[in-house]
Amino acid sequence: MLRGLYTAASGMTTQQRKHDTVTNNIANMNTPGFKQETTSARSFPEILISRINGGQDSAGTVSVGRLHTGVFAEETIRKMQQGDLQQTGNVLDYALVSDIQVNGLNFDNGGKAIRPDGTVAYQPQALFVVENPQNPGDLRYTRNGKFTVDAEGYVANTDGYRVLGADGQPMLYNPANPPAPLVRKVDNPNVLLPQGNGLFAVSEEDQQQIVALAANDQVEVRNGFVERSNVDPTQAMVDMTTAARAYEANQKMIQFYDRSMDKLVNEVGRV
Repeated sequence: MLRGLYTAASGMTTQQRKHDTVTNNIANMNTPGFKQETTSARSFPEILISRINGGQDSAGTVSVGRLHTGVFAEETIRKMQQGDLQQTGNVLDYALVSDIQVNGLNFDNGGKAIRPDGTVAYQPQALFVVENPQNPGDLRYTRNGKFTVDAEGYVANTDGYRVLGADGQPMLYNPANPPAPLVRKVDNPNVLLPQGNGLFAVSEEDQQQIVALAANDQVEVRNGFVERSNVDPTQAMVDMTTAARAYEANQKMIQFYDRSMDKLVNEVGRV
């Protein structure tokens, strides 16, 4: 009976994480360049149960069957699809329009494709490059092109990271001649590590995934525009409701097991 209790509890934990992920998507619906996330669930390995001293084989055991041991939230997957553009007219606003293709691969709406050898490939993505002024060389990557000007006249994001220009140096604000920001390509967007506020880092072992744009890469930088988040509000509400109801269902199962154990201990045990 306790196995069922643990299975229901694992279901509650998984649904809570799914609910938190969807809530974060909704909270960032109006954040420029935000990419929605989904949480994938995976079942724990099944267990083969046997009855000891069953007398059915030389070991004295008989197979009872398989036991499912619940689920867990395996990972959070980020959807990097292009968001809609919103024209602002602000000279400090930049938006990326990215549709990078790879020869021999056809990416679906989720940005995935199957290679001839059967492995999964992900569509490369373009990002702006920003640098921590307190630690030169400490780079971050973002799709949020809603920039401002810091106290020293450099173009920066809301966290104070300075935007690098096409020459690889921090961009000085020049309203008469806005400089072009530096854009880099990440071959596999799954290596991006979220740092909050739309910023991503890349580990040392994955630095080779960050490369310069090729001449035939379909990437365009538009000044005076921002990229809106790619969160689908309707689907987000459906996902949040589904997670809440699944959470409640597992909660009721725990209450059922609790009542059953209470009756077993306090009533059946007296007989």
